[in-house]
Amino acid sequence: MHTPASMVMGIVFAPLGLVLVFTAAITPQWREGRARLGMTGPLLRSGVKGQGTGVKSGSMEALLLLRSDGLWESCLQVDHSELKQCWPVSGPYQRDPRVRLAQGLILTSLFLCGTGIVLACIGVRCWTDIPLRGVAATGGLLVVMAGLLSLTALGVYTHNLGRLGIVDPSRGINNPRFPHLSLHPAGSLYFGWLGSCLQVLGGSALLFSFKRPKCATCPSCPELPACPSCEITNKPETDVYEVSC
Repeated sequence: MHTPASMVMGIVFAPLGLVLVFTAAITPQWREGRARLGMTGPLLRSGVKGQGTGVKSGSMEALLLLRSDGLWESCLQVDHSELKQCWPVSGPYQRDPRVRLAQGLILTSLFLCGTGIVLACIGVRCWTDIPLRGVAATGGLLVVMAGLLSLTALGVYTHNLGRLGIVDPSRGINNPRFPHLSLHPAGSLYFGWLGSCLQVLGGSALLFSFKRPKCATCPSCPELPACPSCEITNKPETDVYEVSC
């Protein structure tokens, strides 16, 4: 069987989009921020000097802290060192309804996309002559819905990126522990955007499976508008020849 190009495109793009969205979901780089924190010598000597940063004891130095947040994990790292600590999201950030909305949408998207890919694989049936077009198209519809849910989650998070977890919006993103912390989109968001777009493209391609190809009248089934196998056609007063639909 000659598999239609739309099915091939969908069966390739949909799993790739699923992998990218899953990668974005589990990595803690949805947003990042940098802050300079003044620290005294004894604390630096005990926590940082052992990492080879060359900080002098007894002096006042500014540490550059890198803060990153994901949907389920947050991390804090000292720049130019191996000091890094990660923990499950907690506090106001975890309780923020917009973060919880994004979590729910991403989980639903992953489930729908996985289910759609299974249905698409069953519908394409490359090992047989006739694909199950309705099943493949249904899988494509689920993949499109998954992509739209992912895009919605990413849009909500990106639009409110600087306000997530802030109890008092009038105070902005400044924190006594991390002064002058400026937040910006990070790599996981870009993986999510790319994966969601691939899901929508792959699912849309599978949706074209609803349309059956139109072939000439089949000699074995002249009453059918489309030949089931679409392999051999016989026209009156002409030679028998092969066509590929």
